[in-house]
Amino acid sequence: MITAGAELQVLVATRPVDFRKQADGLAAIVQAALGADPFNGAVYVFRSKRMDRVKLLWWDGTGICLMTKRLEDSQFRWPPIEDGMLKLSAVQLAALLEGGQWAHVERRDVVRPSIAQ
Repeated sequence: MITAGAELQVLVATRPVDFRKQADGLAAIVQAALGADPFNGAVYVFRSKRMDRVKLLWWDGTGICLMTKRLEDSQFRWPPIEDGMLKLSAVQLAALLEGGQWAHVERRDVVRPSIAQ
């Protein structure tokens, strides 16, 4: 399960990937092509060429998880295709997965309290 919170890190691979790849193949892309650690708890988001499919990869502490979603009547709104990754907030990820305008969702920094009141 993905636990949303201020510390959730979401990274989008901006280039489309081969959607025949499963968890191990996508983890290899995270390591080799993106230079990141697929086992650090971050959520890695991958897009298809057809723009109507998305795959999420994350480590939940006990195993690697893979989620796939296909929109039936529309396409996901993706950033421009470039090399590298794009960081999103948990709220922006939720908007992306709904097929909405994630770029117009504002990221809000929440300061963690130091003591209870």
